[in-house]
Amino acid sequence: MADYHFIYKDLEGSSTQWDDIQTKLGNLPAKPPPFKPAPFAPAEDQDSKPKDKSWIDNKTEEELEDLEDDLDDDRFLEDYRKKRLSEMREAVKIAKFGSLIPISGSDFVREVSQAPQDVWVIVLLYKDGFPECRLLLQCLEDLAKRYPATKFVKIISTECIPNYPDRNLPTILVYNNSAVKATHVGVHNFGRRCTPESVGLVLCQVDPVLNDGHGGEQSTEAVLDGVRKKFLERVVRDHENDDGSSSD
Repeated sequence: MADYHFIYKDLEGSSTQWDDIQTKLGNLPAKPPPFKPAPFAPAEDQDSKPKDKSWIDNKTEEELEDLEDDLDDDRFLEDYRKKRLSEMREAVKIAKFGSLIPISGSDFVREVSQAPQDVWVIVLLYKDGFPECRLLLQCLEDLAKRYPATKFVKIISTECIPNYPDRNLPTILVYNNSAVKATHVGVHNFGRRCTPESVGLVLCQVDPVLNDGHGGEQSTEAVLDGVRKKFLERVVRDHENDDGSSSD
């Protein structure tokens, strides 16, 4: 005859009076509280959330293009979607360059001579180990960030022009439409203190070389006005810093 064993198991977390007495006397450990699962909360349906400008702002360009047929019933959001797409595409156009690009002799024709007609190219001839070259490099790196629609490149002088004399370093060549429009030899042309602002002023004396990409085609005077404004802001800022350090 089979031997059947029955095991009685009480509800989880419950205890008998005997267990309670033994627990109180320290003979049994206290029972853990019964397990209670966290209340169920369904995942938020993104499609059911209200759609507003911030919802559009968080979309990528590809996602905005995919929404073209989904917002026909909401003219405001559809118009705003088109506006955001236009802003994104314009930002890509503006940020063509934005840095001082190193090139080699074999790159020169493609990067400089064959640059689009509406792009001004600033070419820095330099060599490592020259303090004046290092100073002008820093200035042009700053200008390249401020004016991303102007192309800034740097090249070792003798890779660009064989046997180019070191005494002429650094040299800036300004190109537009495959032709050299200006040449600046050394740093003395840029004032007693060679700063990005003083370099910008000299570069724009004749042509609207610097382009931040926001104003379309600008006259030389309009570009100069913008550079002068930044130059004055730099002078005031340096003057305030000098006053602060002298007071200390």
